[in-house]
Parts: sequence; structure tokens; C-alpha cells
Amino acid sequence: MGKLEHYFIATFLVICCSCSDTPETKKTLPNFIVIFTDDQGYGDLSCFGHPTIKTPHLDQMAAEGQKWTQFYVAAPVCTPSRAGLLTGRYPIRNGMTSAKSGVLFPNSAGGLPQSEITIAEVLKQKHYATAMIGKWHLGHLPQFLPTAQGFDYYYGIPYSNDMNAVGEWKEYLKNTDDPNYQADITMYDVPLMENNEIIERPADQRTITHRYTEKAVSYIQANKDQPFFLYLAHSLPHIPLFAHDDFKGKSKQGLYGDVIEEIDWSVGKILQKLRDVNLKDNTVVVFTSDNGPWLAFKSHGGSAGPLRAGKGTTFEGGQRVPAIFWGPGIVKPAIVSEMGSTLDLIHTFATLSGTKVPADRKMDGYDLSSVLKGTTEVSPRSEFFYWTEAKLYAVRSGKWKLHIQQTEPIVYWNKTEPLENPELYNVEADISEKYDRASAKPEVVTRLKQALKDHQADITDALPDNLAAKVEGE
Repeated sequence: MGKLEHYFIATFLVICCSCSDTPETKKTLPNFIVIFTDDQGYGDLSCFGHPTIKTPHLDQMAAEGQKWTQFYVAAPVCTPSRAGLLTGRYPIRNGMTSAKSGVLFPNSAGGLPQSEITIAEVLKQKHYATAMIGKWHLGHLPQFLPTAQGFDYYYGIPYSNDMNAVGEWKEYLKNTDDPNYQADITMYDVPLMENNEIIERPADQRTITHRYTEKAVSYIQANKDQPFFLYLAHSLPHIPLFAHDDFKGKSKQGLYGDVIEEIDWSVGKILQKLRDVNLKDNTVVVFTSDNGPWLAFKSHGGSAGPLRAGKGTTFEGGQRVPAIFWGPGIVKPAIVSEMGSTLDLIHTFATLSGTKVPADRKMDGYDLSSVLKGTTEVSPRSEFFYWTEAKLYAVRSGKWKLHIQQTEPIVYWNKTEPLENPELYNVEADISEKYDRASAKPEVVTRLKQALKDHQADITDALPDNLAAKVEGE
């Protein structure tokens, strides 16, 4: 069978029905925009507590929509986090996390398997226009690019903005004591692509946020009369940091703050465009980050706020991220302290659009639409499993989080240290994971150990034979 045949057979009736949608019905389908930043910390927005970085547009977005304070990404590094968002599946299920290398590189031969079903492909059941703008990082070869994964249009970079560096990355690290240091763009031979063609190399990263924004605004204008899904994945504030001249030197936080404030400007432009074309009441916009801050880069990394550690770790600072949902005609304003995840977006968008998620594979997400609409205050998500580098590290159930392995961040990846005695934290009362309660709550430890065992068995049982053998052998 081809890439989608097995899936579309299961949803044949849904698709046939959607073929008869009238133009008026199509206009009433909600639009979806996901704005995904790179390595932005939980504490990097003023609405999430930052004292000097100014984010007025995101603050307004949070005030008019929902700010989720316990929202998680599928992994603490780039590639698997993005796979989880687009497919609603823990990335261990599709090989997008590896013990040998946590992310894909320019010499990687693989990518997100074509058998995976993305949000874009789910929305194609109702003929949505789809575009991916920004950093992809799910395979740079033609068969793995966005145009092979349900997106009609692609404009962006195929992997991280520090890759193909001309020289040692350690040279950049030496300069991170200077909060205003900006590298030479020619030191990073990263291609800028449009669809499957390279149009600029190296990409001029000083203007890349502006250009992403221009493309996004133009896309909204061009598709205002039909339902659309826009996935805008900023390649910043991942290092190396670059800011447009209009923003450079404007933040009290240095270049990192300049970058965040430029992204905030970008959000403002997108929301204003939705207002200008009368789509604000029929569009859901989600803003979040792919993982926590890259703390090894000092003043060039962000802040996890009160959370422990950052990128690359399964502590809260690595996988709990700022999240804002906006949509004045759909989303009821609130501060939501319930659990949610990027794994839940595909289910939520499917419900809101009347489409169906795949029924032929194990899914890991939940439908958050009732919380967004305010018909309930209780999230269907009560558990979350923390995976990185093909290993299961921790589980959260309700307020309790149990660590069975511990990650110690280094510059790029981590050292893994299995814990002789698992550590238990009440992450609602102890948001910084400082006070181990395992000895005081042995019954909770026992329950969560069983949850981990059951989850591991579920993962292994549901994997294709080649991936199952790999996980079991690691």
C-alpha cells in the first residue's frame, strides 16, 4: 500500500462526506495556527514571569485566550519533540528518538516515516490548505520534507540553525559570557528552502524571523476564504542567536531578549492579520516551545523560571513549556493549571474540524477541545511519560512525578545515571523538584513503577519489529 492508503480506507466515509461540503460549510471550519519556538524556556515571556523581556503581544494573547501552566512537549530535544507534536505519538513509536543521537543531523539518512500521519494529513480529510514555515528537522531528504508529509507549501530551514557550522561550535560557547555577541552568519552553512529547492545558502539568519513572518501573513491573506493549517516553527532562540536590526540592542536581556521580543512582534503581526481579514473568531492559534532552554550557553540560553534544569533533561525545565491558546470565537479565556501536551493537538484539532485521527495505530494524545471551549475545567490528560534518547526516564501521574533515571546536561547531550533509588516529587507543591518524597510515599512509588512498566510494555508491543528489537536491545 502507499503512504496513506491504509489510513484513508479507514476514513473513507468521512472523506466522501467532506467532498460534498458547500463553500459556506468550508468557510465555517476553523483555521489552525501553531507557532513553535526553538529552545525557549518556561520563564522567557513576561506573562510567564520574566522581569525584563517585554512580550506585549503574547501577554495580550494570553489575556484574551488561555495560558496553560502545566503543558508538556514529547521530548526535551528538537527532532522527537516535533515528531510528537505533528503525529500525537510518543516519538519512540516511530523511531524519532535514538540513543546514539538525540536529533537528526545534515548527514542523517532518515526522517519521519512516511507511514506516520501528521496533523496536516488529518486535516486534508476536509480539504484544508496546509503550510509549514520555519524549522522542520524531521528529515532533510526529499522523501522526508514537509511536502511529503501533508503540507502543500514549505519555506524554511531543514534542520537546526547551528548545523553545518564552519568551525568548532565551542568557539560560539566561548563568547556566551557576552550577552550581546552575534556571530557571523557565514559560519553556519544552513540552507533556506522553498518547497524542495534551496533558495539561499547560507540563510541570512539576521532577517529570518522577519521573512518567516512575512510568509505567514501572506499565507493567511491568500487562504482567508478556505480552511487552513499553518505550522510556523521559528528557528530561534536556538543558538546561534540573530536579531533583525530593528530589534538588536533593544532588550535589557541582551541578544537573547532581542530575539524573544522580535518573535513577540511576529506573533502580533499574525494576530493582527487575522483580525484584519475577519478570521479571529474562526481561528485557533497555539504558541509554545519545542523544549526548555539550552542552559549551557549562559546568557545566550533562556530561563526555565522556577523549574529545574533545561533542554536535554527530563526534569520539568526540559519538557514543561509555556503554552498559550488563542481564538476569541472558540477559546474561553482562562488560566489553565491542568495538564496538557503537544501530543494532544492532533486530537484537539480533529475534534474541532470534524476530522478523524488514525485508528490503525496507538495514539498518545487527548482531546482538549472541551477545556478550550470552557465546557469543562478538567483536562482529560492526567499522566505523562518522559522519554529521551530512546529511554524512559520518568512518569507523572496527577501531582506525583517519579524519576527512575536522571539526566545531567552537558553542552550537547546528556550523561545518563540510573537511580539506585527512584526519586518522587510532588510537582504541584514542589515545582522545582527539590524535595524527594519517595521514602515518605512508598505506595505512590509502587503505583508509578507499575505505570512505567505497563507503559514500557505498551510501547514495545506496539512497535514494528525492527524498532522493538532496537529498543529492547538498548
